[in-house]
Amino acid sequence: MSKRKLILSVSVVIAEILLVTAFPAQAAPRIKELPTPTPNSGPWGIAGGPDRNMWFTESSVNKIGRVTVSGVFTEFSVPTPNSGPQDIASGADGNLWFTESSSNKIGQVTTSGLFREFPIPTSGSWPYGIASGSDDNLWFTEFLGNKIGRITTAGIITEFPVPSPDSWPLGITAGPDGNLWFAEFNANKIGRVTTAGAFTEFPVPTSGGAPWGIAAGPDGNLWFTEQEGDKIGRVTISGVFDEFPVPTPDSLPTGIAVGPDRSLWFTEYQGNKIGRVTTGGAFKELAIPTPDSIPRDIAAGPRKTVWFTEQLGSKIGVIRLP
Repeated sequence: MSKRKLILSVSVVIAEILLVTAFPAQAAPRIKELPTPTPNSGPWGIAGGPDRNMWFTESSVNKIGRVTVSGVFTEFSVPTPNSGPQDIASGADGNLWFTESSSNKIGQVTTSGLFREFPIPTSGSWPYGIASGSDDNLWFTEFLGNKIGRITTAGIITEFPVPSPDSWPLGITAGPDGNLWFAEFNANKIGRVTTAGAFTEFPVPTSGGAPWGIAAGPDGNLWFTEQEGDKIGRVTISGVFDEFPVPTPDSLPTGIAVGPDRSLWFTEYQGNKIGRVTTGGAFKELAIPTPDSIPRDIAAGPRKTVWFTEQLGSKIGVIRLP
């Protein structure tokens, strides 16, 4: 090897080491698991933060966790005891926002760990999903209240009743059309609400599909999990559906997110796997090393990574894409 080629080769190796110190390069995606500092923490929701770290809720120990790309954890205790933090999202104000299902509040935490909490007007509403909207407000689902809520970054809450009774709204996401889209688990519908509060609902083709998680896809459509239908669904903004059966039977797909590879990544609650489906409907599944870990939520992270929570395993999983 010539001196010039040797220098170039060494330079490339050094660059790669600096880029992926925590997650060595590999030929195919592989799962790495990081135990949370607090045992039996029940990690649930997860989202990328404005600080390029991953933020997650610890539902069993009433904390909000942060983990860096190199695997360093920090935990912050939620002020209200036994608040039951569930979903979490990054807000337009540079803070993290989360739902407190048990205490019926919406929480805000800064990247330095300072909290604010805002009570929801409807008592016992059981807030679950939360997402940042095109209007720079946070939008959330009220699972038992059967409403979609909106909270400004100043903490002002407005609620909009879902047309279908007892619909059990769960996941919510900002759509490519500027509206909010959400999954109606019990009504078996995908709902859409404008930032002004006008609703449209679209019935899922599979009876009893029980949609749970939802994400805006890279193809301009909405993608969702059908937990009881054991399918991944796709719906256009005009309400046209396609459904794709998950290869593993009875896998109970739950959380879903767009990955750095422009595929949809999802958790298999009962299958104990992480699934990936392309916009063309091609599947791949990865088995989670910890048995019966109960993977819940999933989100894309920096450096071509996908992160997910393991509720029973009390771990944060990470996949680095090649």
